[in-house]
Amino acid sequence: MKKHIPNLITLGNLFCGCVAVIFAVLNQLELAALFVFLGIFFDFFDGLAARVLNVQSSLGLQLDSLADMVTSGVVPGIVMFQLLAMSMSGGWNVDMASQASDTTFWVGLKVSPLPFLGFLITLASAYRLAKFNIDENQVTSFTGLPTPANALLILSLPLILLHHNNDFLNSIILNQWFLISVTILSTYLLNANISLFALKFKNWSFKDNALRYIFIIISLVLILTLQFLAIPFVIIFYVVSSFITNLSSNK
Repeated sequence: MKKHIPNLITLGNLFCGCVAVIFAVLNQLELAALFVFLGIFFDFFDGLAARVLNVQSSLGLQLDSLADMVTSGVVPGIVMFQLLAMSMSGGWNVDMASQASDTTFWVGLKVSPLPFLGFLITLASAYRLAKFNIDENQVTSFTGLPTPANALLILSLPLILLHHNNDFLNSIILNQWFLISVTILSTYLLNANISLFALKFKNWSFKDNALRYIFIIISLVLILTLQFLAIPFVIIFYVVSSFITNLSSNK
């Protein structure tokens, strides 16, 4: 039975992703973010459980990527769709058909084309996960931004809007060009040829895991002080610290 435990945890990730899709489509982005966070929690522990129980399998690897595709691929794409739509309407109550000056007819429906740009994130996530499954080198590090980290970055935007309620931040986040830039940056980082460290501990030694411990401590401090606003800074710190570490190791 123990070989099925990691897969059950992975299915928990997939279930959370399915629920998050529903809430994201309904524009209930806070609830969507909650279930994405739960899904990422399961995603972290399924691999840990597989290593502890020594039951890693190719089935588990494929199942993990399929679950991630929903939770960390489809949901962020829908969320960016909603944010781009909000940037056109100026608020949460989006009526796509009412945006006459920015709409076009497509298969008999009146729709705005811009929000569909958000699904570039979903496409880039699918490509990144497919590459990960056939790359045997991504064990102690990742090549490109992991899809869960990217999902956290995208999901942080509506949470900042809801919980920080700052006019300056709101004007930035709901700016179309900012959202387009984030979409393009996200798409690039997911598949960039950049080596990023993985939060996988083979032992609890500080010497062997100094970067991981420092990252976790700084991330916790940022989250406690900045709340949801900390998430983009944590992702930036993750990428920059990995880049600096790579430069140091190559010298």
